[in-house]
Amino acid sequence: MGTITIVGLGAGDIDQLSFGVYRTLKQANRIFLRTKDHPVVPQLEAEGIYVQSFDDIYKKYDQFEQVYEHIVEYLCEEVKKGDVVYAVPGHPLVAERTVKLLLEKKDHISVRVEGGQSFLDALFTAIELDPIEGFQFVDATSFHLDEIQLRNHIIFCQVYDSFIASDVKLALLEKLPHDYPVFIIYAAGSKRQRMEKVPLYELDRVITVSNLTSVYVPKVENDELLYHDFTTLRRVISTLRGPNGCPWDRKQTHQSLKKYLLEEVYELLDAIDQQDDENMIEELGDVLLQVMLHAQIGEDEGMFSIDDVIRAITEKMIRRHPHVFGDVHVEHAEQVVRNWEAIKQAEKEHTPHSLLDDVAKALPGTLRAYEYQKRAAKVGFDWSEVEPMWRKVEEEINEVQQEANQMDEQKLKAEFGDLLFALINVCRYYKVNPEEALAMANEKFYRRFQYIEEKVKGLGKEWNEYSLNQLDEMWEEAKREGL
Repeated sequence: MGTITIVGLGAGDIDQLSFGVYRTLKQANRIFLRTKDHPVVPQLEAEGIYVQSFDDIYKKYDQFEQVYEHIVEYLCEEVKKGDVVYAVPGHPLVAERTVKLLLEKKDHISVRVEGGQSFLDALFTAIELDPIEGFQFVDATSFHLDEIQLRNHIIFCQVYDSFIASDVKLALLEKLPHDYPVFIIYAAGSKRQRMEKVPLYELDRVITVSNLTSVYVPKVENDELLYHDFTTLRRVISTLRGPNGCPWDRKQTHQSLKKYLLEEVYELLDAIDQQDDENMIEELGDVLLQVMLHAQIGEDEGMFSIDDVIRAITEKMIRRHPHVFGDVHVEHAEQVVRNWEAIKQAEKEHTPHSLLDDVAKALPGTLRAYEYQKRAAKVGFDWSEVEPMWRKVEEEINEVQQEANQMDEQKLKAEFGDLLFALINVCRYYKVNPEEALAMANEKFYRRFQYIEEKVKGLGKEWNEYSLNQLDEMWEEAKREGL
């Protein structure tokens, strides 16, 4: 069993190779290259150094990871015959997946890493960037959109072809204007070095296929381009609540903001009912604003921050979805709900005094009744058929009528409450959310009454000139119009 010695070919020509790496290459009996597409290789061959590359393996697989695994397996077999040198572009420990895979096998094979000039040094020189300003180094072959940090300079390496360049472009277009300037750098540090400035939308149209191509995205200096960024929103809210912020925002408390949160939620529900996407964007933003204000108040008081809020909900979602993030298997949505409730119950430190205690007291009356009934039904306190529910509604109607004749306001109010509660129970049986049903009825009344208003106004008469029967006929007209 020999040793795999890994060396870096640097970023430029043979003159930039360190003496130690050059000597290793001159003395080696067997040299394997990840790729021959490097300016040093022709010069090494001209000096009589024989090398074998893995370029052909790239054509056998669709995924780069498969290529890298094949290379590593091949080297692990070859080292059994004796020492080998494995040469990679740049520095062995900079953007070299095969090197990382080889190092993971150090318990089974002998691996030694020598130096090499990183192409980052040459790249920083080419774009005249001091990395202390902050930069992000991204593998163009495998990255996620949410990893991109636009407040830093970004360097995409391994932009091998126009397909990868297209992936980079499409990801950046989600966050940047189509004409944002980006730079394509070829063979940084070598005599073939070339840099081209292009608008973002042209990135995959003009790029040259090369193993030595990188893309540089300057950090965003225009704050407006970062308005979509969560950190920007957090800073805005912090400023509003800060010493030089808005007097109104600074004086708000959790208690004072309650009514605004409720209003914003109902406005969002209205936008959802109207299927108005643009309005939903605005109303979701208003709800998020309330969340951010409450979180900032918590942070100002030293109690909690938005990080705690996000951490708590992330942990909860992962914990309550073991069928997604764990090894629990489920067959259908109903089983998911049962698991959710079981996990939720297990999370409680102690059994609540009542099954109804976790129903928020601030819920609207219809929803609170609906939730009370749902929880009672879980332990069997519920009718299994709808007929007795309807009989209960009829019973409550009779009691309302009886109390109406007596004109006892408190008793009448109580009986109306019982009637509404009984009707909500029927809603629950038919799986109709009473709050949504009532909202639909309100919206329908609004549309039809608005029709009557327009009709009255169009005829140039006053309301008191119409009888109830005439107004009711207009109502029926609105109904026939589909309003």
